[in-house]
Amino acid sequence: MGRRPVRRRRGPLRRALPRHGGTPLFVLLAATAILALLAVDWLLHHLLVLLALLAVAGTVTMLRLRARALAAQRQEAARIAELNHLGPFLTMTPKDFEHALALLCRRDGCTDVRVVGGAGDLAADVLATTPTGQRILIQAKRYGPKTQVNSPDVQKVNGTYRDVHGCDLALVVTTGTFTRAAAEFCTRVGIRTVDRHTLAHWAEGRTAPPWV
Repeated sequence: MGRRPVRRRRGPLRRALPRHGGTPLFVLLAATAILALLAVDWLLHHLLVLLALLAVAGTVTMLRLRARALAAQRQEAARIAELNHLGPFLTMTPKDFEHALALLCRRDGCTDVRVVGGAGDLAADVLATTPTGQRILIQAKRYGPKTQVNSPDVQKVNGTYRDVHGCDLALVVTTGTFTRAAAEFCTRVGIRTVDRHTLAHWAEGRTAPPWV
């Protein structure tokens, strides 16, 4: 009989080390831990510097915001100063007229003043809250001196200022005048009318605001 082939004994099995992209995983973990420790050490040694930088950045941001607010206040004060007589109102666009009336409201102590005029405004151009807490609606009519606000215009205001806009008072302000029928209707339902002459006195500060 032929001899059986001698079996060679195999050496002990070696466990394969987990690798990540050719690098043993424990090496990556150790490197990550070392980097984390170095980062923490750096932060601890430079904490005061970081806090100082954050404080400087916060101060700079606050100063910039304050400067913008002051600039906006100065700009608004300059625009209000230009509205001390009727002349500027007569050359405004209807939208500029709405914003000018909003400025007069702010000048005289109103808060939460908003220009809301536009398509579908339901007879509201400016909404504001008076110093006594009354909510007012202003309908602005930037008309020529010979153009009159008629009765249907003021009837629209009467139909929306309370139930739709939740206001206590309504003003109709125009650079023109009111027809007799419109004026009588406003008197009957309690809507305040401000024609070109009353607007001039309001702008000049010669009379109390029209909501008083």
